Amino acid sequence: MSNELWRWSAVETVNQIAKREVSSTEVVASCLARLDAVNPKVNAVVDVLADEAMQAAADADAALARGESLGPLHGVPVTVKVNVDMAGRATTNGVVSYQDVVAREDSPVVANLRRAGAVIIGRTNTPAFSLRWFTDNDLHGRTLNPWNASYTPGGSSGGAAAAVAAGIGAIAHGNDQGGSIRYPAYACGVAGLRPTQGRVPAFNPSQLRDRTMGAQLSSVQGPLARTVGDLRVALQAMAGPDKRDPWQASLPQGATPDAFPTRVAMCTKVPGIAAGAEVVAAVEQAARYLEDAGCVVEEVAPPSFHAATDLWLALTMNELAAGVGDAIEHFGDAAVRAAIGTQRSHTNALDLVGYMNALSMRTTLLREWQQFFARYPLLLMPVSWQRPFLIDADQQGVDAARGLLDAQSPLLATAILGLPGLSVPTGVAGGVPMGVQLVSGRFQEALCLTAGEAIEARCGVLTPIDPSNAATR
Repeated sequence: MSNELWRWSAVETVNQIAKREVSSTEVVASCLARLDAVNPKVNAVVDVLADEAMQAAADADAALARGESLGPLHGVPVTVKVNVDMAGRATTNGVVSYQDVVAREDSPVVANLRRAGAVIIGRTNTPAFSLRWFTDNDLHGRTLNPWNASYTPGGSSGGAAAAVAAGIGAIAHGNDQGGSIRYPAYACGVAGLRPTQGRVPAFNPSQLRDRTMGAQLSSVQGPLARTVGDLRVALQAMAGPDKRDPWQASLPQGATPDAFPTRVAMCTKVPGIAAGAEVVAAVEQAARYLEDAGCVVEEVAPPSFHAATDLWLALTMNELAAGVGDAIEHFGDAAVRAAIGTQRSHTNALDLVGYMNALSMRTTLLREWQQFFARYPLLLMPVSWQRPFLIDADQQGVDAARGLLDAQSPLLATAILGLPGLSVPTGVAGGVPMGVQLVSGRFQEALCLTAGEAIEARCGVLTPIDPSNAATR
């Protein structure tokens, strides 16, 4: 049995450890063996913490033996991205020049995972500066999609999604400023939750200065997992209070089951953007399952959708130019420089007044969306308007970049408004996973998770998957 413990969900693992049916040491050893077996085929984990993990597992077992109270992830193997501070490890962010930037203390999300009892078994890959929907960099190399190596595993949490999908840890940490949790989850056939901005504390003690305002308002930390139930317990663990983040709201931790949403807005089209047939089919299928669960589903698009997408692009690209633009130019690899360069060509430079107006527009748009959610508590829409991209689709020039931005608009519009979003798998099309996105009003993650569980109950869980044949599947 111990050889198969890596298959267990986080919820099952915690329950079995608490009942002393299995030890954390056994579970972690099983997951590390799985990592050894499959990670060379996907390159998801780029910093393996085997010795530290086994010691943490032994400590978890000792705490249980002493009768200490258990955290919600007691003894559960997890991974964290290389772009957040973890004491004693390099915060590389996929950049060669940052491989010696060793953190002196944990970021809030890492500290919260430890306090919840999680055992960190490794650090996962990300593109340089975490700025692509493709996970490849000159320092750690390319992460492969465990379903098919010809397709991206997503980015920037591509290593996180590939690890969970391949059975390396029950839960993976990710972050999302423009879809970096939800898109990798979509591409790898796992579930991914972008919490509301302010739900999970965020801060890297190693950073020299705070991020620019648009990034602070759109970037969040959150979990990826094979099941929606594991996302629920992971959110509870990650959302512990931390005074280092002034944006964190004083709210009850996690997302407990909530009343099922009675009215759902379904969006399968917006003007000017072509949607893939498989994408529309997945959304319509999920809508039928929600109707079977008692929802009233109406086809309606959210307000000012294109304006929100354009706002994300304008703020993000202008802030990158003013903030880390020089670092990207000097220390970024060729791929990230090309990707950001072609995206920047699709927006105009903002002067001070233009930047002030853009931030003001965010409040206007968020007000419209909040009023929309007052009528439709839940929005069902694509994660992306297209199936997962082929690798390096962002290296094909300016016109291709426009297509990518249009395809990813369901991720961008929701991110700039700081809204919660859940990516949940629905099946497989053409050898790659498909899924849908559930979006709700601020701090209404529970609605997304409850509806996501209803969809998951009908569609099933797609992973773990054996990546052995990813190159030929």
